[in-house]
Amino acid sequence: MDNVIRMGGTPRIGASIEATPAQILDKVDLAGLFPVNTRVYITDLGSDDNDRLVRAARKLQDCGYVAVPHLAARRFESWSAFESRLKAFANEAGTTEALAIAGSPDRQMGPIAASIELLESGWFDRLGFTRIGVAGHPEGSPDIPTEALDLAIRQKNAFAKQTDAEIYLVTQFGFDADSFIAWAERITAAGNTLPIHLGVAGPAKIMTLLKYAAACGVGESLNFLKKRAGAVTALATGHSPESTVRPLEAYWAFNPSGPIRQMHVFPFGGLKRTSEWLYERGSWVSGVEGFADTQPIHAEA
Repeated sequence: MDNVIRMGGTPRIGASIEATPAQILDKVDLAGLFPVNTRVYITDLGSDDNDRLVRAARKLQDCGYVAVPHLAARRFESWSAFESRLKAFANEAGTTEALAIAGSPDRQMGPIAASIELLESGWFDRLGFTRIGVAGHPEGSPDIPTEALDLAIRQKNAFAKQTDAEIYLVTQFGFDADSFIAWAERITAAGNTLPIHLGVAGPAKIMTLLKYAAACGVGESLNFLKKRAGAVTALATGHSPESTVRPLEAYWAFNPSGPIRQMHVFPFGGLKRTSEWLYERGSWVSGVEGFADTQPIHAEA
């Protein structure tokens, strides 16, 4: 029952969080914003060079967090470019965890087409990476057939048996807990044994979420938000993640040995606001040492 705590007898699924290089490097108040050992994923938007990405990872590590940089297969112009970046993360930033993803299908910059190729290259093992996240798609993908997504999960499960690193699935964000659970159960019935970390959008304005949902191609979530956007009260108060998170926690409470292990939070409403929400609901739990008793700081992020 990793990454779960109980608050007043109620199970709470622990959390990791995303942050952009700009949020990491351009905020002087990053230290103390999350509990020690929180896993912070470094979003790769394709606009930051190696130096900036590595400096972001180093800063996270220096603040006591666990940096988990994105590595997008289709963004690398060559194998040497991938190897160079991974070595820099390992040797200069001291990272031992990463998220291997494919990246946008219509923007392949070099010879690498899929995340499984990154995994099977052997570089993660050679450089001592101990934990690697891979992508899951509960709502499917507008660019990739379901059969191809299912094949990718089978390939990642097969790779997990060949490496010393822990492999787990991290999903895109969504809002329909029932569809999340149905997807997790479907791939488990089909043979998936990888732990699942479900993507959840943190508290944010409805219009902000509409923008990100459209950009990320999460169709069902976009339709859900469009219906919500029709309500004046929703536009005024914003979206609460509780309607997604509470059903997931209830499912875990009745199925603690099931596939769902953690939530991965996308802080579209800002790092500070998202962190405070996680503190308030009791979901901040570190991935290594357990709950830290730090408190959220009150500074812009």
